[in-house]
Amino acid sequence: MCNAHLLRELQQVIDTMPGGGWCWARQAADALGQMKTLVEAALEAGGLEHLDQAALAGQVRLWRSAALIGKNDTAARSGTLMKKHNALATRMLARQDDYLRFTRDQRVPFDNNAAEREIRMIKLRQKVSGCLRTLAGAEQFCAIRSYLATARKHGVHFFHALVELAEGRPWLPAIPGLTLFDDLRAPAGNSVLPTAA
Repeated sequence: MCNAHLLRELQQVIDTMPGGGWCWARQAADALGQMKTLVEAALEAGGLEHLDQAALAGQVRLWRSAALIGKNDTAARSGTLMKKHNALATRMLARQDDYLRFTRDQRVPFDNNAAEREIRMIKLRQKVSGCLRTLAGAEQFCAIRSYLATARKHGVHFFHALVELAEGRPWLPAIPGLTLFDDLRAPAGNSVLPTAA
């Protein structure tokens, strides 16, 4: 679950609250921001094993209590806006593990903005040309974009990756313990590949 989206939804709740007093969404957003700060500090120190668990537990309690208050305050669901706020608070409670996974697994980012950036070109192409004409063309476009995005994340320039691909030597990310042809090898005696004479 993307916490950047969650923060935007919480901000919408804050903006619609009359009077500017205390708001459960403000408490939840502040707690989420503090959790992000704690995780970033731990990662800079060398990993999540450096995370202040007591401080994190306190922020999780604040976040959860804010969601509980939000759910109870909007339980009447008397209007469209109140229904949306109730759905948000209910989702926060039901999906707490998904929203806060970034505090337990350092491979999980705080938000999914990187994934959204990767699909932006597809949406941009649809806007410019109106559509992707065929399924095969869409699949090829996505395969090329995925290949180039993976190369970029591994520090390989896109032009270099494309040149190697055109020359029949595709660039592949190095995965420890895995070689390119591991999946192609058949058991001895059942070779499907031609053998050299």
